[in-house]
Parts: sequence; C-alpha cells; structure tokens
Amino acid sequence: MSTALLLGLIAAFIVGLAKAGLKGSSILAVVLLALAYGTKASTGLMLILFMAGDVMAVSYYKRHVKWSYLFKFAPAIIIGILIAVYFGKDLDEDAFKFWMAAIIVLSVLFMFWRERYADATFPNTWWFAGPVGIAAGFSTMIGNLAGGFSNLFFLATGLNKNDIIGTSSWLFMFINLIKLPFHIWVWETVTVDSFYQDLILLPAVIIGFVAGVKLVAKFNEQYFRLFLLITTAIGASLILLN
Repeated sequence: MSTALLLGLIAAFIVGLAKAGLKGSSILAVVLLALAYGTKASTGLMLILFMAGDVMAVSYYKRHVKWSYLFKFAPAIIIGILIAVYFGKDLDEDAFKFWMAAIIVLSVLFMFWRERYADATFPNTWWFAGPVGIAAGFSTMIGNLAGGFSNLFFLATGLNKNDIIGTSSWLFMFINLIKLPFHIWVWETVTVDSFYQDLILLPAVIIGFVAGVKLVAKFNEQYFRLFLLITTAIGASLILLN
C-alpha cells in the first residue's frame, strides 16, 4: 500500500467521524489528504468524500434540524463560495497552502477565544451571520475548511449538540452540492480519475461514520467543545509544519 493511499484512507475515516458529529476532526482529514495528493487537488477529492458523509449524516440526524438557522446562514455562505471561486481559480499550490494555513489559524484563534470566554454570547442577527457566513463560504471552497466559522455561528444560536450536528449536516450537504459544479468545470479538481480514487476511499468514510456515532453518544457538551478545540489546533500545527 502506498503512503498516499494510507493517508487517504485515514483521512476518509476521519471524514466519517466528522460527519457523525465530531466536527473539529475534519480539519485533520483535510491536512492528511493535502499531504497525500497535494493541496489543490485534495479539495476535489475531499468534496466527494464529504458529500458521501453528508448523505449518512442527514439520514441519521434528520430529526435534529432547525431550518430557520440554516436559511439564515446559507445565503452568506453562497456569497463566500462565489468569491473564492473567482479568486481561487488561478492560485498555485503555494498560495493554496498559505490560504489553508491562514484559515486554520483563524479557526484555532476563534475556538481558543470561545473556550477562554465560555460565557460570552454572540449576536444571533443577520449582521453577525453575514460576515461569518461569507468567511465560511470562502473557507469551504478554498479548502473544505468552514468548520471554525460554522462552529462560531452555531454556538451563537444556543442550540444543543444534536441540533447543531443535524442543522450543520443539512447545511453542508446543500453547500457541497453548490460547490460541485465549480470543482468540475471551473477548477477541474473533480475528474473521472479523482472520482475512482474516492470510490476506493469511500468504505473508510462509512466505517468512520459508524464509529463516530458511537463516540458522539459518549460526549457531554463540555468535552465536545474541548474535542473541537484540540483537533483544530493539531490540524493547524500539521499544515503549518508541512
């Protein structure tokens, strides 16, 4: 087994964990897939893995969704995606790596700040959701790294753990479907060859999702937030050292 395939399988397993509800863990998958296949090429591979995980997530958490929050957040994310499509088309590998690293660092800072000021509240208004959503859209298109910004938005809603998982699952299934045509015809990072590679990695996503469902059931709210913080910080360190 090649090193790239091994890293890809580990990344796919982590995608399954992330889609089961361990959201911060997805950043590790992004890093590992970028190490295995290159930064820009990995975005197309990751998108298909995420979409497979989305189907499992919405099927399992379909009862835990708050549509009003989804519709409040989605328009701003779409704007962010369109901005990223325009500016990201001609970015070379080093520039992609820089933006990935910058986005991860911002995510870590957000999460550290949130953990440090756990009692702080965020305004549940359009003027807060708008900028955060644009940042999430830009991040998810550049490197499938919207987690830190989406976590910030959902923490502002005051929803419980399962409602956050369910609502964000539906949100990102919708968002990833929007991203797909741009990856196929504009960036050309989703191809027949990349799709075949995703088919090889898909079983690891399924196994990871099953394992993740069992782990989420054992997490209380405090440990859930701590897990997000630790995994995001580890992911930031790995990509910056690469």
